[in-house]
Amino acid sequence: MDSNTNAAIGTNNHLNIALIGYGKMGKAIEEIAVTRGHNIVLKIDIDTAAQFTKENLQLCDVAIEFTSPHSAVENILTCLDAGIPVISGSTGWLTRWDEVKAKCKAINGAMVYASNYSVGVNIFFEVNKFLARLMDPQSDYDVSMEEIHHTEKKDAPSGTAITLAEQILENLGRKKEWVNQSKVSPEELSIISERIDPAPGTHKIKYSSPVDDIEIIHTAHNRKGFATGAVLAAEFIQNKKGIFSMKDVLGF
Repeated sequence: MDSNTNAAIGTNNHLNIALIGYGKMGKAIEEIAVTRGHNIVLKIDIDTAAQFTKENLQLCDVAIEFTSPHSAVENILTCLDAGIPVISGSTGWLTRWDEVKAKCKAINGAMVYASNYSVGVNIFFEVNKFLARLMDPQSDYDVSMEEIHHTEKKDAPSGTAITLAEQILENLGRKKEWVNQSKVSPEELSIISERIDPAPGTHKIKYSSPVDDIEIIHTAHNRKGFATGAVLAAEFIQNKKGIFSMKDVLGF
C-alpha cells in the first residue's frame, strides 16, 4: 500500500474515536481504547445510523470502521469526506479498493486498511511469505490452506486467508490462483473454509510431500488481539496523510 510518511508506532495521546460498527468487534475495540486513555464519542450501528453525519464525525480525531462487505465502502467514504482518518477492518469489499484509494488520494486523506489487525497475525504474514520463498524451489511439496471462523462471519474465504493466499502466489511460482474449494489443477491453491462457533479465527497453511509435512498455524483465542491492533492503528495515523497497512503501523 501507499504512504507518504515514515512509519512509526503512534504515541498514546488521548483520542476522540468514532466507532463505525458497534457489534462484538466494536465493543472489544471500545474496551481496549478506553483502557489506553481514549474517548469513544460516537457509536454507530443500525439503531444509531441517523447520528452518522459529517458534523458528528468532525468531533472525532479518527474513525474505526468494522462493519460488513456491503456497507464498508460507503462508510469509509463518508469518514474521508468528513476529513477524519479512518481505520478499516471490514473485509470482502476489495473489488472497490481502487475507488477508495483514489478518493483518499484526491482529498489528501488518511486511512489504514488491514484484513487483520492482530499483531500475531501480522507476524504470521511475514512468516508465511518467508516460508513460501523457501518452498519455491522445493517442487515435491504441494501447499493448501484451511481457515475456520464463527458462523456470523459473512465472507468466505476470510480476508486474512485471501491475504495469506496472495502472499503465497507472489512467492511460490507453481501456484497461479487460489480457489475456495479443493483444487482441480496443480496450479490452484486450495482454501477450505469452515464456519464453526465459537471460533474467533484459525488459519493453517500446510506444505505436503511424500516424505513429510510442514505446517504453520495461527489461532486467535478472542477478539482482543484484533481490537488492540486497530487502536494502535488509530494512534499511528494521527498527523499523517496517505494509505497505510499494519506493516507500517508495526514498523515491519
